[in-house]
Amino acid sequence: MSSGNNLTSAPRRVARLLLPLVSLAGMASHTRAEDAASVAFFESKIRPVLVEHCYECHSTETGKSKGGLLLDTKHGIRSGGETGPAVVPGDPTKSLLLTAVKHADPDLEMPPKKPKLSDRVIADLEAWIKSGANDPRETAARTAALPPVSVEEGRKFWSYQKPVVAPSPKTKDTDWATRDLDHFVLARLEAEGMTPSPDAEPVVLLRRLHFDLVGLPPTPAETEFFVQRWNKGGEEREKLLGETVDRLLGSPHFGERWGKHWLDVARFAESNGRESNITFPHAWRYRDYVIRAMNEGKPFDRFVTEQIAGDLLPAKDDAARAQLLVATGFLAFGAKGLNEMSKAQFAADLADEQLDTVTRAIMASSVACARCHDHKTEPFSMEDYYALAGVFKSTKTHYGTWIDSENNNGGTLLRLPELPGQLVPNKPGTPQEVARLKADLAQLAKEGKDQEAYVMKANLEGKDLSGEFNKLLGNAIRIYWQSGGLEGRLATMDEKGRALPLCMGVEDAEKIQDAALLERGEIAHPGKTIRRGFPKVMEMRGVSVPDGKSSGRLEFARWLTSPEHPLTSRVMVNRVWRHLLGAGLVKTTDNFGFSGERPSHQELLDSLAVKFTDGGWSVKALIREIALSRTYRQASTYRDDCFHKDPENRLLWRAGKRRLDAEVIRDSMLSVSGLLDPSPRAGSLVAELDNHSVSLIGFNKKVPEDLDGSRRRSVYLPVLRDALPDAMELFDAAEPSLVIGDRSVTNVPLQALYLLNGAFVQEQAAALAARVAKAQKATEARIREAFLLCFNRAPDPKEMEIAKHYFETAGTSSDAPAEDALLASYCQALLATAEFRNAD
Repeated sequence: MSSGNNLTSAPRRVARLLLPLVSLAGMASHTRAEDAASVAFFESKIRPVLVEHCYECHSTETGKSKGGLLLDTKHGIRSGGETGPAVVPGDPTKSLLLTAVKHADPDLEMPPKKPKLSDRVIADLEAWIKSGANDPRETAARTAALPPVSVEEGRKFWSYQKPVVAPSPKTKDTDWATRDLDHFVLARLEAEGMTPSPDAEPVVLLRRLHFDLVGLPPTPAETEFFVQRWNKGGEEREKLLGETVDRLLGSPHFGERWGKHWLDVARFAESNGRESNITFPHAWRYRDYVIRAMNEGKPFDRFVTEQIAGDLLPAKDDAARAQLLVATGFLAFGAKGLNEMSKAQFAADLADEQLDTVTRAIMASSVACARCHDHKTEPFSMEDYYALAGVFKSTKTHYGTWIDSENNNGGTLLRLPELPGQLVPNKPGTPQEVARLKADLAQLAKEGKDQEAYVMKANLEGKDLSGEFNKLLGNAIRIYWQSGGLEGRLATMDEKGRALPLCMGVEDAEKIQDAALLERGEIAHPGKTIRRGFPKVMEMRGVSVPDGKSSGRLEFARWLTSPEHPLTSRVMVNRVWRHLLGAGLVKTTDNFGFSGERPSHQELLDSLAVKFTDGGWSVKALIREIALSRTYRQASTYRDDCFHKDPENRLLWRAGKRRLDAEVIRDSMLSVSGLLDPSPRAGSLVAELDNHSVSLIGFNKKVPEDLDGSRRRSVYLPVLRDALPDAMELFDAAEPSLVIGDRSVTNVPLQALYLLNGAFVQEQAAALAARVAKAQKATEARIREAFLLCFNRAPDPKEMEIAKHYFETAGTSSDAPAEDALLASYCQALLATAEFRNAD
């Protein structure tokens, strides 16, 4: 974290004033989002390892518990066996499981009589333990004693049944509801003897709409206009709300705000992460595609289809073709085991990651958990998994990282049509450079063939090469790595050295093939071949399994977006509801399965889902419907009577208290300081880096220390796995390796330190002070102006008294700072307040 110039170095009383205004608790608090992310990590990274390497000797299924240890339950893995607990959450040093797999104790090496697990697997286990070793295996069992593991039982479960529109319920209060959805909310409240909260104050409601729809605060002028019209009451309020929502939905900033929500779900990132954290310089094209799609109001079914199978759709012209290719980047920028030596294992893991992402993102129910065994809590079998795996196995993924010392699995890129004004950030060359690179590559190829011929001849003649082994191996590795770099550079230019327009994405592989069912998910143990298809628990009329001529991605997309699909519309409606109301109708936003929570208002969710599909899959229309409801405009004020009946506010008796997202906090600071550049960023900082290794970025003097030298909106900041900008990392931006529909929310001391010492915050405070000083001369007027910009309200008498006292006392001390620095320190205090960081 960059410290910058400490504005609090003047009088110590300035720091004492700032600290209480920051009002951050020292204890961390977490939402269910963090649990959901850690469960996803367990299911994709930990459970398969335990199943494959541990259950044979330590599970109830096999009837074996060597050393008194069972590893197939949360209780068993934590209580341990004869030597102690296998896992101590948060403490890898005391977790015997980690000691065993690291082979750190010769008497405790696991799995026994087998090679040590890969470094990647061990790193995943260590990360899991450090993060608290979240283990859903018994949680899922408590949720339901009889999970629907069979197709027949699964089809009876609420989320695997097609949604239907329910009639609006009758309510005692006939005046409160303004939209159909309000009747469902009011009916539940009345059934529990509760009433909804009054409407929020107009300033609060306007700020809520701005933050939710465009991610920026309203201006003082917009606030004044809104309040004046709101106070006229009656029909004028409904007209005003409609006009305000439509204006915000039509803003280009809408796509930047709501595009980021989808980028979280799509696990968008501009680097690979894991042990080989190599950049993806062309990932930004997908970011821009998503923002554009949101602003254009692209129907959600089309949006999904383009991302899964855009390369297989017809295009009216080159510009449309380019967009369809870029859309398939959705499948390309997942984290990959680039140092994996086995090509078959790499291909299987790549298909698994894509399958997992699509089913979690679109269905909120991952089929990937059936890779090693039939799903334990959902109606997905191993045959379901490998039927889908064949679809992705028949897909070629273009991610564009060349082979070198960090990467054993190079990837190509898709070439885009050349369009007028098209941004091509990769560096051009010259015909001479192209010729030289080709000559160098040919020379390396010749060296490789010569060495291969030398070794073959030696083998035939019985010559002992053991003394030359290290030299030969080193030479082979040099040729391999150098060739990768040359091939990677040549792929970015044509014969004349012109930089080519490229993107990440997918296309059908040359060889279309079904997948073999792998025993325990192991490449070395293939079983019967499974015909490509879709999970049997959900059957859609008119959608057939793929033929032998294509991968089946287009058919899969049509299956997902069929109006009969029970999950796709429900999941998207719930995601939108969560972003507007603070919690989903299904609180486990990324889990609609049997181990997830049940909906608080299923009839409401189903009715909205059906209307969503029948209305053309319009996300903007759905947002408008919710934003104009009385449910949405409720105040968030605490009410003791309702709190005791419904402390989690699942019945929606008030608006939820919410802290702003990391991006909104940062963008709001830029907005009120007057430094915000509202224009979209062309390309990305990542595309402009000289080196493709994230580990070396810190040595690049052109790159800001915290990766945040931009004054554009946060959606354009670099998204490097394991190296997010400070403002994003500290305020709980989504983990870009996982499907995240519901972020964690923490409250920790590092946030306070950043708000006090962060160079970015200090820059915005100084700019805000200069803006206020330019507009107003008198101290009281400056205080009022700062409040209007930061909070869209004037200070109350007590706040004005405290502020004036600060300026009077701090400005007259012997070590008083200059007037502009004093005003800047006060502005920084306002930016650090809880009121600034919260929607209302």
